Amino acid sequence: MIDQQALLARRLARYREAIHRPADGPARPIPARSVEPASAIRLARAVGGEVRTMAGGSVVLCPSPARPIPLDRVRLANLPGQPPPGVPLLCLDTETTGLATAAGTVAFLVGIGWWEGDSFHQVQLFLPDHADESALLAMLADLIPPDAWLVTYNGRAFDWPLLVARYRLHGSPAPAHAGHLDLLPIVRRLFRHRLPDARLRTVEEHLLAIERHGDVEGWEIPGRYLGFLHGASAEPLAEVARHNDQDVRSMARLIAHLDRGLGDRRTWAVGHPGDLAGLGRSLAREGRLSEALECLDLAVGLPTPPARRAVTPPVMPADDWWSPTRTPDYGARVVDRERLPRPIPDAPWTPERLAVERARLQRRAGDPAAAADSWTSLMAHPGRTGIVAAIELAKLLEHQVRDLGRAMNVVSAGLGQADRRRRLGRPEPDLERDLRRRAERLRRRLARDDRASVRRPAVGQVTSSVPTT
Repeated sequence: MIDQQALLARRLARYREAIHRPADGPARPIPARSVEPASAIRLARAVGGEVRTMAGGSVVLCPSPARPIPLDRVRLANLPGQPPPGVPLLCLDTETTGLATAAGTVAFLVGIGWWEGDSFHQVQLFLPDHADESALLAMLADLIPPDAWLVTYNGRAFDWPLLVARYRLHGSPAPAHAGHLDLLPIVRRLFRHRLPDARLRTVEEHLLAIERHGDVEGWEIPGRYLGFLHGASAEPLAEVARHNDQDVRSMARLIAHLDRGLGDRRTWAVGHPGDLAGLGRSLAREGRLSEALECLDLAVGLPTPPARRAVTPPVMPADDWWSPTRTPDYGARVVDRERLPRPIPDAPWTPERLAVERARLQRRAGDPAAAADSWTSLMAHPGRTGIVAAIELAKLLEHQVRDLGRAMNVVSAGLGQADRRRRLGRPEPDLERDLRRRAERLRRRLARDDRASVRRPAVGQVTSSVPTT
């Protein structure tokens, strides 16, 4: 049994030491401890770290040996949304007492890693007790350079907001940094099509060829730390330290994987078609349409021309392509300006879907002739793809090529395909409604053009108001 009275007495003594406020005067500066607390010593022995005592408490510092993880920063910076080559990268991951970011959740372990040349260095900061949190936060602030980019995995939504909340509770601003690169949206956009889920452990197994053995499950971690605070052994936290150490190192290896696999354009020719399609979509969001078309050409198996004509990129939104402020195109239907449902982006990248993506990009790049050829080929596909191709080709012919008669023929063909789908028991009401609305508009425009041609005099005909004699 845990001696609750002794535990409360120890907590009260720690609290009085932290505030160090006399009853009849203002607060005095907190002196540095000269004696390491027993909880910190137990924790340091279990995780193989050392106790650092400073003003505000003690922290268990646990460094890891440097490992070679080469990274070409110039090549990496060519990928969309990546940091400039000259800024430091700081990988960060936390282990917490819960999954909320409110005041009751504490980050008791913060793991960070950074590059020095091709070597990746890591260190972990452990919290021996709640009263030591201000010391841990101060040490963490000293380790984050103001010009660094943070690298996290779902850290925009959880890790960093939690740390910001803890700094605010202690009356301090969060450490300044130059940017934040969250790898989870990048994985979803580029690799989710061939992963069962987007967890970091799944990424390790399917992309990085890393298999963990004897790893602690995430749901066990808060209980192990809370048990240590209540007097239980600190040995179970050694597995938590190894888990956090591997998470930080996996983020570094994932960045190196992006650099080698997609940052080097020489590897595009042998890249996975779905990865190239995701990269092409990302490049298009930055307005780099020539490179995006090159990715899609390779994805569908076409040779890349030696020199593609330059296209004028449209004005793009200010936020980054991977930013969570965007409406996600992962896992939900995207509707365009004419309310036409597009294929669900997290579906498998089939040859038909790759061809559809390429045709859309050709139209956006200002090449209506190539886009019309692509949509014409796609109309031969049975099912939904052929109907979508008919709608897109009709839009192109009506608004850009200005061939209303051919657009009407394409709409009629699309209605025939939709009718066959309905008779087979697979109706497409949204697409059929779009085709019927488009057919009605084209009929009105063609009739108006016919009436105008009747009223228009023939070429070479002379009209005069003077009667002949």
